[in-house]
Amino acid sequence: MKGDPILVGMVAGEASGDFLGAHLMAALRERVPGLSFVGIGGPKMEAQGFESWFPMEKLAVRGYVEVLRHFPELVAIRRRLVRRLVEARPRLFIGVDAPDFNLGLERKLKRSGIRTVHYVSPSLWAWRGGRMSSIAACVDKMLVLFPFEEPLYRDAGVPVAYVGHPLADLSSDGDESAAAREQLKLPAARKVIALLPGSRQSELRYMAPCFVRTAMLIAARQPSVHFLVPLVSRETRAIFEEAVYEAGASELPLTVLFGHAREAIAACDVALVASGTATLETALARKPMVITYKMATLTAWLMSRMARVPWAGLPNIIAGEFVVPEIFQRDATPENLAQAVLNSLNDPVVNRKLPERLDRMRLLLRKNTAARASEAILPWLKPA
Repeated sequence: MKGDPILVGMVAGEASGDFLGAHLMAALRERVPGLSFVGIGGPKMEAQGFESWFPMEKLAVRGYVEVLRHFPELVAIRRRLVRRLVEARPRLFIGVDAPDFNLGLERKLKRSGIRTVHYVSPSLWAWRGGRMSSIAACVDKMLVLFPFEEPLYRDAGVPVAYVGHPLADLSSDGDESAAAREQLKLPAARKVIALLPGSRQSELRYMAPCFVRTAMLIAARQPSVHFLVPLVSRETRAIFEEAVYEAGASELPLTVLFGHAREAIAACDVALVASGTATLETALARKPMVITYKMATLTAWLMSRMARVPWAGLPNIIAGEFVVPEIFQRDATPENLAQAVLNSLNDPVVNRKLPERLDRMRLLLRKNTAARASEAILPWLKPA
């Protein structure tokens, strides 16, 4: 009936997707007042009025081995979600990242006659090239965040729009280091290192012990250092604090923050970052970093077999070359990570030239993403 709210289905599977989803919801509502959003989302989307039918944390699983462990529950959630969305008949479905969950969901919804958009390209440019042939069957349009992704889809005949990255839109043109340090009550003379071990519980279980031991080595070698650890939930904080206890590291000069990742990155001199969106946040703040990651051995082996580019960290992928160190799996020992962090912290060439290179990357990605994304899908949401 004319005048009824226009329903939009959405699924976000982790904290970064929750941010992107909320950002897009706000932009869409400016253009089409009265939209209603349902599906799976997190606290930022719920603050925009989103109705989440399942907890987002259920989807926050990464890696082949880890997914297999949760596979029956994920399949059951997707089956129930398909049934509810088909019954609700949203005007449009938007899958925000989470490709392992969302692409299969989008395929079923598209077959049922519901328009589907996928927001954030799967990393097929890095190690999943075989997926391109199946994506056209899942989506009516792909919204990509990075400029090198657009021609890949266009050449494969998949409707695509490059929208830039919303984190670049939110980035500051000026240096926020002093203000962030003041906000966090950090002495100006201290060297500050941000530790970003990930946002998922599964990540913290792999990363936290290594990050804590790395911090212990750094503190032993670098006088007047202070560590900041922003974590997104009580659960991830508990995992990290357990790692501190197990390592006997209670005397570390360390502040655990609930959220405040942006402030921690702005305040730091260098960051140790788990590979993922946080590496981009650090690059947009023009900060030196060391990228690392640990996962199940089988998952890492399978990913290495499908690798198509020599980089894993987003700053290096966007640059098309190594601009910051990457240290993964067996090489990611506390000794190696501590040395790499200290090298980045104390190298005057890195501290002079790297921020300039990262700023060029930031300007490339600043495209008013929410406006571009909403314009790309607006034709499907205009009132009848």
